[in-house]
Amino acid sequence: MDKKKVLFVCVHNSGRSQMAEALFNNLAGDKAAALSAGTQPALKINPAVARVMREAGLDISRRQPKLLTLEMMKSADKVITMGCGVEKLCPARIVPMEDWGIEDPEGKTLDRVREIRDNIKVKVATLIKELETEGSIRLKGGEK
Repeated sequence: MDKKKVLFVCVHNSGRSQMAEALFNNLAGDKAAALSAGTQPALKINPAVARVMREAGLDISRRQPKLLTLEMMKSADKVITMGCGVEKLCPARIVPMEDWGIEDPEGKTLDRVREIRDNIKVKVATLIKELETEGSIRLKGGEK
């Protein structure tokens, strides 16, 4: 069985999509893989996002935002946008995808960024369960 690939897309790839990528890869283990990218990548990861992810046991502080490419979209089994449909800045909308409508953490308080992280974690866990139901993957450690 091929390893499923999920691509998370937001505008700057410095917050929402980076959190989703890290959470997905942590929960899915080696059974599926996520990548993230942005349509207008920032120069660095949002420091508040890096901090709340460290609190959750995941260090993304050294990651670099990446530019979304057509090749990334073609290689993904599923593309999830993180709210760029709302912002009308996401050219990736030309391919079928799902939009989660996640609030941008930029400029938010740490408490709000934590809420955004926790919302993403719930959505990622649900996505992984959907992939598992389809028979595409099994959760890390066989968890249900």
